[in-house]
Amino acid sequence: MKLLKVMIAMVLMFSTVTTGTAQTPQHEIKFATVAPEGSTWMKVMREFDRQIREESNGRLGFRIYPGGAQGDERDVLRRIRTGQLHGGGFTGVGMGEISSKVRILDSPFLFRSYDEVDLIYEKFGEELRQDFYDNGYVLLGWAEVGFVYIFSNIPIKHPQDLRGVKMWMWEGDQVAGETFRALNINPIPLSITEVLTSLQTRMIDAVYTPPLAALALQWFTRVRYMLDLPLADSAGAILVSRRVFDRLPEDLQEILLRKGEKYMTELTRLSRKENQESIEVIASSGVQIIESPPQEQIQQYEQIGREARRNLVGRLYSQEFLEAVESALEEYRSKKAAQSE
Repeated sequence: MKLLKVMIAMVLMFSTVTTGTAQTPQHEIKFATVAPEGSTWMKVMREFDRQIREESNGRLGFRIYPGGAQGDERDVLRRIRTGQLHGGGFTGVGMGEISSKVRILDSPFLFRSYDEVDLIYEKFGEELRQDFYDNGYVLLGWAEVGFVYIFSNIPIKHPQDLRGVKMWMWEGDQVAGETFRALNINPIPLSITEVLTSLQTRMIDAVYTPPLAALALQWFTRVRYMLDLPLADSAGAILVSRRVFDRLPEDLQEILLRKGEKYMTELTRLSRKENQESIEVIASSGVQIIESPPQEQIQQYEQIGREARRNLVGRLYSQEFLEAVESALEEYRSKKAAQSE
């Protein structure tokens, strides 16, 4: 009888230990992303989940669907609207479906350095956060994807080299569409989940993406060249349905916001570091890095960027908002130039 009691106690103890972290929390956030398992983004997301479970004593946690398991970003948003999902990790394409003005962050040839990126987030971040909120979502943290480069199977350096290239465009991406129109390119629209197969079959022969994503998604294995000139900075964010967030107790809301800010800041830091390291890995794999063109050609690209941004006024953001962002950057550059003299 004593032995039976000991065995029962041991079984109960073992059950508590093994299921304590695995059991479904009282408040579970069903979360989806196209980021593949094992990537930097997913590693940080898993740690974020572990921390909120620990601090909430198991009351709050994510159920994560990585690698596009729930479809493209637009599919994820549809599932959030129907209640099948509660949140997701989004790039500019997905974020733009919620707040069109946030697409200014993905504008072509807008930023020249990460210092400039940080400046714009600092000046306009709260305005964009409020726009998400007004449209039914809570921003847990910015999760920048990094500077975007053109990867191709045809050497590209000058703007005219892009004409005739079978360039991929993320289906429905107005910013990319206007950028390629300004570059006189007729892109091939596809969902992000179709890109690797389309590179393999030569349906497309050029893509645009940060180097770390090119590695994570294996696109680098199907290209021969990378132009060392950033096309844009790819924005990212972790968003949760406001309807779901508002149902959480206040203490859990606070944990989610605080930890989200912490881990997405760390993710941005890691992304920037690993994007640079990824260029070296890609180069060592045999992809040829084409050096940045001379300044007069960079100015041609920047003029194309200005044209594309102005063509998006009234469709994504106001003239006033565009001018505020561009003025902030010009002021920063002028001060920096004066300090270096």
